[in-house]
Amino acid sequence: MKWIFLFLLLINFPFAQTKKNRYKIVITSFYNLENLYDTVNNPLVNDDDFTLKGIKRYSGKIYLDKIDRLSKVISEIGTDKTADGAVLLGVAEIENDTVLNDLIHHPFLRKRQYQFVHYDSKDLRGIDVALIYNPRYFKIASSKQIHVKLPLVNMEKMETRDILLVTGFLDGELIHVLVNHWPSKRGGEDVTTASRSAVAAACRAEIDRISRFDAAAKIIVMGDLNDNPDSYSVRKVLKANGELNQLEAGELFNPWAKMYGKGFGTLANQDSWSLFDQILLSQSWLSKQQTGFYFYRQAIFKKPYMIENRGRYKGYPMRTWDGNSYRGGYSDHFPTYIILIKNIN
Repeated sequence: MKWIFLFLLLINFPFAQTKKNRYKIVITSFYNLENLYDTVNNPLVNDDDFTLKGIKRYSGKIYLDKIDRLSKVISEIGTDKTADGAVLLGVAEIENDTVLNDLIHHPFLRKRQYQFVHYDSKDLRGIDVALIYNPRYFKIASSKQIHVKLPLVNMEKMETRDILLVTGFLDGELIHVLVNHWPSKRGGEDVTTASRSAVAAACRAEIDRISRFDAAAKIIVMGDLNDNPDSYSVRKVLKANGELNQLEAGELFNPWAKMYGKGFGTLANQDSWSLFDQILLSQSWLSKQQTGFYFYRQAIFKKPYMIENRGRYKGYPMRTWDGNSYRGGYSDHFPTYIILIKNIN
């Protein structure tokens, strides 16, 4: 009787026993490209170092080598999960659309037919943020730049990178992406905290504006925040929380908080790791019981060839420059990415 019962059980429930979930995977990434300038002097910004006559002797050969190295890294992000790699890629420290065009048309990336959204900002170094995207997956609805008025520093007016907002359809699903590059700690953390908090507040205001129209809006905030997940600007001003089960209404989920607490980072200084390169999500991405994409996992992308193997930066991300000497590396930041998945059974 026992064997008859087991046989009948398998006949009555074959689907539950054999069915496997199938998913569509989308990789969303952020990468600080470390001073990706062209070689042409722009008299409106401070890019003199990145010319042939500048202190770095920045030549066309160096520029093309840097494009080659960056495109190699970008071409490999997330490809162990999906052959299409990064569908959305926020980038920082790019000078203009010239460098973006050279990057996306490199042989390593050309077949993906990437497009991008970019605006020039008033940053004194002439560097901006941009969003590179795969048009097979993502369709642009609108975009804009958000200028942030920074507090005066020693009675001097300061400028920084604009926030980039891109709204579009990810495989038919409306999403909003905010790409950031907050002011650095140059000049001291105490002096510059107010500047980062000002950008965080502007970003938060845009999130609140979007949420007033759509309380369930799917929002991604990404960027080099120049602050860690536990910093005041991130935790209190932007309202990003790493405790999944303790999120309050309106808070963003920060998947990097626990990683940072365990000692992981994306850049290093004086043998101390920081995790400035973060990708944060509104809570609508978190439920697995939905028809759209939801958050699955986060990762720092680093391969052995991207890690410095000698000198004072050994073990750090292999940077482009060692002082003013061309190191032939990639970036002084590791890229980060998140995996978004959608059930397609």
